Amino acid sequence: MLWKDGRRSENVEDERGLGQRRVGGGGKLGIGSIVAILAISYFTGQNPLQLIGMLQDSGLGGGQTEVVQAPQSAESNEQADFTSVVLASTEDAWTKIFSQYGKQYQKPKLRLFTGAVSTEGCGNAQSAMGPFYCPSDYRVYIDLDFFQELENRMGAGGDFARAYVIGHEVGHHVQNLLGTSAKVQQARHQMPEGQGNQLSVKLELQADCYAGVWVHHSEQVSKGIQLEAGDIEEAITAAAAVGDDQIMKSAGRAVNPEAFTHGSSKERMHWFQVGLRQGDLNACNTFKG
Repeated sequence: MLWKDGRRSENVEDERGLGQRRVGGGGKLGIGSIVAILAISYFTGQNPLQLIGMLQDSGLGGGQTEVVQAPQSAESNEQADFTSVVLASTEDAWTKIFSQYGKQYQKPKLRLFTGAVSTEGCGNAQSAMGPFYCPSDYRVYIDLDFFQELENRMGAGGDFARAYVIGHEVGHHVQNLLGTSAKVQQARHQMPEGQGNQLSVKLELQADCYAGVWVHHSEQVSKGIQLEAGDIEEAITAAAAVGDDQIMKSAGRAVNPEAFTHGSSKERMHWFQVGLRQGDLNACNTFKG
């Protein structure tokens, strides 16, 4: 995939390696605090300087905290840049597609994080969950380390395998805008878990189909992006790698279709290719039948 001349999205929120530290030398202690420390030192035999240090470290001695961002590797920065270009491509494609249906596309935010993240609508999340979309705050969340896991553990490497993952999560945003996600969520509350899982599978497969629809339109609307030989195969391989049956096998578990929540490898590959071939929202009705 040729992408470095592509447009960068303005909707990426980079929170990789964020943390906090105290600054300002811990502030100054008042005379009352010093007298109290001396009294404690007298009765306990502790070094008063140690007590002062403990008090300052705890924040009770003043000072401030500031948010700091750890330096990122060149590889991580390139992946962040790539993610921004792919997100911009989805913006261009879905803006065009929505306009064809007389609708206005609302662009999602995409937040990059490391390790764990606090969302604005879906609670706290860990990287182990993988990339996800939060319908409450219109955001896609990705820890870029997942792309290494996708390649090293799941055997789905390459730029376009990563692009497929982003396209799938943006597909959930499309479902949110169209009201599909809310309908599925409401229906799941009114049925047994097994039936609810089946609805979840259909929702995920539709997001795969929407990822294919985006790819169908991407080169036409996204300047500076060009697909190369093997790119589509990378995306299909990634779709197969994240199938429920494949994940269960990799974990040493027996394949249990009743526990599927995202669809089998075969189903995920099929619906991605349906969207890719037809490039039409109406072709992605995974709920039919």
